[in-house]
Amino acid sequence: MKAKKKLLRRALSALLSLMLLAAPALALDTAQAGELLQKYYIDSVSQEVLSQPTVERMLSALGDPYTQYFDGREYAEFLASMSDTRTGGVGVTSTMTDRGLVVEAVTEGMPAQRAGLRPGDIITALDGVTVIGQSAEAAAERLRGEPGTQVTLTVLRGGESRDYVLTREELVIPATTTTLTDGHIGYIRCTTFGEETEGHFAEGIRANDTAADLWIVDLRSNGGGSVSAATQAAGEFVGQGNLVYLRDKAGSYAVESREEDKLTMDPVIVLVDGGTASASEIFASVVRDENRGIVIGSRTYGKGVAQILLDETVYPGSFTEGDALKVTAYRYFSPNGTTTDRVGVIPDLLVDDAYTADVAYLLSAPAPTGDTSGLLRVDMKWRWYVDLDAAVSETGRPAFVALLEALPTQTPLWLGTGGADGWKRITAGELAEQYGLTDYAPRAFTDLEGSPYAAAINTLATYEIVSGPGDGTFRPQGTLTRAEFCALLAQALHDGRAGDTGFADVPADAWYAPSLNALTAMGLVSGYGDGLFHPDDPMDHQQFLTIMGRLAEYLSMNFYGAAQTEHSAALGDYWAWADWSVESVWLLDGSQRNIMGQRLSILWDDLRDIDPTALTTREEAAAMVYNLCVVTGLLTV
Repeated sequence: MKAKKKLLRRALSALLSLMLLAAPALALDTAQAGELLQKYYIDSVSQEVLSQPTVERMLSALGDPYTQYFDGREYAEFLASMSDTRTGGVGVTSTMTDRGLVVEAVTEGMPAQRAGLRPGDIITALDGVTVIGQSAEAAAERLRGEPGTQVTLTVLRGGESRDYVLTREELVIPATTTTLTDGHIGYIRCTTFGEETEGHFAEGIRANDTAADLWIVDLRSNGGGSVSAATQAAGEFVGQGNLVYLRDKAGSYAVESREEDKLTMDPVIVLVDGGTASASEIFASVVRDENRGIVIGSRTYGKGVAQILLDETVYPGSFTEGDALKVTAYRYFSPNGTTTDRVGVIPDLLVDDAYTADVAYLLSAPAPTGDTSGLLRVDMKWRWYVDLDAAVSETGRPAFVALLEALPTQTPLWLGTGGADGWKRITAGELAEQYGLTDYAPRAFTDLEGSPYAAAINTLATYEIVSGPGDGTFRPQGTLTRAEFCALLAQALHDGRAGDTGFADVPADAWYAPSLNALTAMGLVSGYGDGLFHPDDPMDHQQFLTIMGRLAEYLSMNFYGAAQTEHSAALGDYWAWADWSVESVWLLDGSQRNIMGQRLSILWDDLRDIDPTALTTREEAAAMVYNLCVVTGLLTV
């Protein structure tokens, strides 16, 4: 691999954003835009795109939502969206209660502090209008305003009410904040990754690491930002090393690395959801790959491409009005060489968004110092502790059930029995029965007894990567049609796209059409020479492994690199397989090596025992998907 070990400068900073803006009046002409797209865009640019009469139509024909043109105003807004927010305010942090806004903290040197407000005060009205019954967000918005304007706070303290007339001053609301929760949990909330982000992370960790024994980093609804900012922020937890690889259209790699050591030795829990995208997915991937903690939540967005910003600092002759062009120029890969593109980050604990934070806090009980009674220990990369009294309380039970359902069956669980080292092995089902958790519904299938791949299939079920017909069974010995296989693989990839499939024998409203569309867009499946897909044809091993080999090359830069090497001699070992399948079979069976340098096959069985023309069973397909997920690092359990 040709790695350019240097940080990408601003002209090539991989800024990742999900913003979709209205088309501006363009200053860039089509000739300039075409030249830049051909030079930087990650894939080849068709003549159809280049021949469009306007830049707006060129970008529309390109079909990439992340390649965008910004006029001067939009470019300024885009850059500002990844920075701290500046507004006017009085400098109070508060929580809404049924009595009003309870002041939690006042900012040093701001109007509220100078006027004498202090924690515990209750703000009952603003400018004579009650805040009781309003949302915290609405009340906070009324506190803000233009610097230099005044606001009257009615404050209740010790049973007496008093008005404070304060003049708002400029207030910086950081995109990243750190608080210490329960006296030992460092909680970092990050809404975007920009120039200030790494500094905010470092400041928050240094200020609280002595008291904190673990960290929670909340990246829910964080749509991205700067690759460099995300990797350096993650580096505060993981330390030195190559953290992200970015591959351009020529197949060359740039690397984002960190030279400084980590700031904390404590583990981290990363909270994610479907709105966690781009740079945020990089952060979660770095923590996952480096085993610095666990990821909790729902599957992330799945944006594994990075953009460069082209503006007047790079091309002064093309951008003369403060405008810019953002172009998708890279596919990025995590430290272990895995992409999140389309797939997203699969959390270590896949839970419903409603329980993400509660599950994290359940796992954040302090480690025992002398008595293990009343604790559950969860060994998942690190040791996490659950206070069982809190877990089985009325408020804690829903999150506890969600936690037990999300645990892979192979996760060691230990029930505290007293003393400094008193632990007894226990299962999630036994815990549910012991504590009367009647809502507990394990995700494992009921008909896998006797299957050699039962553990792999049930792990996939835990992560909702495979499913059965809906009756609790998987039907492991059943075979797969081409349509059924598309549905299985698209579910694993967490992808599906509505619309015309392009195959005459597949209507747009077919149940498997979105899955087929997703896989054809990725280049994984194709039809026959007659323009048909033949969805009801059975899937034999040759067809199956051909598609899985293409998927391995897509997901992992390690498989991709192997596919680019000279290996014709090795292919002679696969004489029994059809010529069109040999390359993929070799990728899966003979291209990789383990840490000892020995050949690493990820097939579900010895190649000599696999009949190329036999039909693929559901359990074989699931086992192969599991092996690929583990070897590429999509699953780290």
